[in-house]
Amino acid sequence: MDQFQIAEYQMDVLKEIGNIGAGNAATALSKLLGKQVDMKVPSARLMPFDQITESLGGAEQVVTAVFLRVVGEVPGNMFFIITLESSKRLLNRLLGMDIGADGFTELEMSALAEIGNILAGSYLTSLSDFIKLNLQPTVPSLAIDMAGAILSYGMLQYGQMGDQALLIDTTFMEGNEEVEGHFFLIPDPESIERIFHALGVPPS
Repeated sequence: MDQFQIAEYQMDVLKEIGNIGAGNAATALSKLLGKQVDMKVPSARLMPFDQITESLGGAEQVVTAVFLRVVGEVPGNMFFIITLESSKRLLNRLLGMDIGADGFTELEMSALAEIGNILAGSYLTSLSDFIKLNLQPTVPSLAIDMAGAILSYGMLQYGQMGDQALLIDTTFMEGNEEVEGHFFLIPDPESIERIFHALGVPPS
């Protein structure tokens, strides 16, 4: 991003925050499901908002998304996005659900929303604890649609979004199976400066 000089070690800090959140989410999911769930964060990076859909396979890629508004000292928007195929694998591996070809049942949608809710809460708590600023999630919404449509709806729902997104890749592991997801935090324009100021990153 133009406004800040982000060093590699500072991105490593953001990745570590993601790993702490993933660990907390894995613990919560393990308790919820009564089985061992592991999660890891292979990468964390900043990207321009307009590149999010590209990173998901294009604006027309159908995805499952849990999204919510972040309120508090660093307001913004949060999305947990996973491909349709990965959603099915996640439900199958974690919950033993055999997903039919006709789409998701109400129970399956509820399960996806709860997983996204646990993830969002765990990541926000980790970030809040680390930067010592108050962050609170609103009640999340779940949508299955094209990636471009979901982001457009998010903008309509929550207003103008910032132009930078923090992307934290997330991998769920249960046994030898892995399922990948993507977690996006899109701070409001004035919030990105607060986050990096809290991390000790000076404006360029």
